[in-house]
Amino acid sequence: MKIDTLELINNKWRFARQFIENKSLCQVVFVFGESDFIQAEPVFEGLRALYPNAKIVGASSAGSILGSTIANAAVVATAVYLESGSVELSTVDFSAESDIEAISSDLLRQLPAEGLRHVFVLADGLNLNGSELVKGLNKVTYGVTVTGGMAGDGDRFLHTWVISDAPARQNRIVAVGFYGTDLVISTGSHGGWSSFGADRQVTRSIGNTLFELDYEPALDVYKKHLGEFAKDLPMSGMRFPLHIRAPNDSEGVIRTLLQIDESAKSITFAGDIPCGYIAQLMKPELHQLIYGAGDAAKEINQLNDHQALGLVVSCVGRRVVMKHIVEEELEAVEEILGANVQLVGFYSYGEIAPFNDRPEQCQLHNQTMTLTAIYER
Repeated sequence: MKIDTLELINNKWRFARQFIENKSLCQVVFVFGESDFIQAEPVFEGLRALYPNAKIVGASSAGSILGSTIANAAVVATAVYLESGSVELSTVDFSAESDIEAISSDLLRQLPAEGLRHVFVLADGLNLNGSELVKGLNKVTYGVTVTGGMAGDGDRFLHTWVISDAPARQNRIVAVGFYGTDLVISTGSHGGWSSFGADRQVTRSIGNTLFELDYEPALDVYKKHLGEFAKDLPMSGMRFPLHIRAPNDSEGVIRTLLQIDESAKSITFAGDIPCGYIAQLMKPELHQLIYGAGDAAKEINQLNDHQALGLVVSCVGRRVVMKHIVEEELEAVEEILGANVQLVGFYSYGEIAPFNDRPEQCQLHNQTMTLTAIYER
């Protein structure tokens, strides 16, 4: 494996590091950037000129990651040459009327099954339900891990964009299939949030809207626990996500608060809140969030000094909460994975990663650091 990294500066691609001698042999380029810039013609066309045979994929972000830093450049890219592996793409577009679960299954079925080792998915982060997306992905059981994320738009939440071997557009989902017997894939995902308050049962919900906890209006419960932060809802809700789990499970997933409805006393989250689940409020302890990122890196199998690609998807909520120290979570990851791993990725509106001890089943996560390490034997 050989890797180039690039930054878009003054509408021109500049190499940050360059190790691929023959650019025409590069199989895939990952690109992440601010939503206002990633649509620009030089982004896609410039990469196509540099890597004429590569499949170019990417997403708009709430911050683009290159190494252990959030890039100063508006757009960053990483080109990958696999010595014996290969890459395939599948793409689906959707509308407001689309059955997201069904088209997500179709997305995976478009990928050749033979030799498939891993799938990395990027999706519009605003115009679809991420929970429905992963339900569809999980219906196609290739027996491989699936990771990825939902495109971002800074802290604006207006428009998100996906690139799939064509200029960026909205309402798109792309899946990158990795193939090759010499490919080694390892994933990790962790949060680091601290719980507070009692366990409560979700007694009324519809999709990703929560109406009642223990038969009390959900918004009243939140306001009671948030104290002085309650007046700043929904923005302050980024600091207080909700942990949910099935009644018989010891572990669960985190959901980020997006909107509140004062009249209905309801809360809308970035992912479904199933009725009957057990819920508990979470709060940030900054050092624990940094340790959580390190724990995600510790879940990655030993890389044995191989040159590796590290795809990073971290939640916009973590960046909002950690503010100026957010790069410490990237430094924690890099310190554990080592200098031979080239990190690239983005701050997202949702992370896709395996759940618990079921690696072949992915889940929509919020507020996590999610990692995918790929190398060749």
